[in-house]
Amino acid sequence: MIIGVPKEIKANEYRVALTPAGASMLRAAGHEVIVQAGAGEGSGFPDDYYESEGAAILATAEEVWARADMIMKVKEPLPAEFAYFKEGLLLFTYLHLAAAPELTRALAEKKVTGVAYETIQLPGGSLPLLTPMSEVAGRMAVQVGAHYLEAYFGGRGILLGGVPGVPPAEVIVLGGGIVGLNAARIALGMGASVTILERSADRMRYIDEVFSGRISTLMSNPYNIANAVKKADLLIGAVLIPGAKAPHLVTEEMVQTMKKGAVIVDVAVDQGGTIATIDRVTTHSDPVYEKHGVIHYAVANMPGAVPRTSTFALTNVTLPYALELAGKGFEQAVKLSEPLSKGVNTYKGHVTYAKVAEAVDLPFTPLSQLL
Repeated sequence: MIIGVPKEIKANEYRVALTPAGASMLRAAGHEVIVQAGAGEGSGFPDDYYESEGAAILATAEEVWARADMIMKVKEPLPAEFAYFKEGLLLFTYLHLAAAPELTRALAEKKVTGVAYETIQLPGGSLPLLTPMSEVAGRMAVQVGAHYLEAYFGGRGILLGGVPGVPPAEVIVLGGGIVGLNAARIALGMGASVTILERSADRMRYIDEVFSGRISTLMSNPYNIANAVKKADLLIGAVLIPGAKAPHLVTEEMVQTMKKGAVIVDVAVDQGGTIATIDRVTTHSDPVYEKHGVIHYAVANMPGAVPRTSTFALTNVTLPYALELAGKGFEQAVKLSEPLSKGVNTYKGHVTYAKVAEAVDLPFTPLSQLL
């Protein structure tokens, strides 16, 4: 199989879908790897690193998309890339289709096979290809929040950990999953007072055990959310429903009760956001806006700011699945792997992931009917 790796074109996105070591492993398995010139430079991988591992360097994205049987990317294709879609192309990347109806329709119309990193799911419910980027985003959320709490950026002018005689900041985390736990770990390490709101009692018991009671937990319900939001200096949205749009748990009325200069970081923005006042996606070059006196950070590709760490972490988990898809072929690979089959969002012109179909108002067709 010919595996193509184009350069990411999303604003301030410096990750690449494959490390030179990953290219080497695909080559060793008998596949051809083609990489767009400059695709790895943002992550510290110049073209000659790939060439030394047997990959071919092509000058343009158009050449890579045209020649490849499977495209590996980091972020979802943007409208400028829709023209490269072709029937039978296997696209392996983060798709986040529940918040992208235009992309979903383009993939279906061109009969592209879309396998989404974020919906590949293990029997226990974990999302192995989303986990490393969730870890990065959760940890970054606290760094970013601490930064924008500084008065120079319009924040409240408080230090996250306080100092002796001065109380620390109140960090409220909505969701106790991978993002939430990583955010809480960094916030706690910086000395903040941390509260996680979570709807699973078992998960709250786990959090209490892991952090030895140093983090407060609250059952996630409208009453508790409203009270927690009101006292937050830093509010982190960390709620995920696999493949579906994130629920709006924080209303505009709740945001209006927040302290002037408080900061919101909504990690769920690429799935539509969990804060009602997150009404647009921002970029690393223009990351925040103010609404109701509160600083809103809504960057959808947070790990793109630390591309070297993120690229290594991502390739570690995507490569085994890429080898399965390339080595066995799409149909055989998904028949033999239930986790991989759950990653299939579009196939032969159909939407094959129920929550995506519901979110974008398109018919749902089970993958099993098409194989």
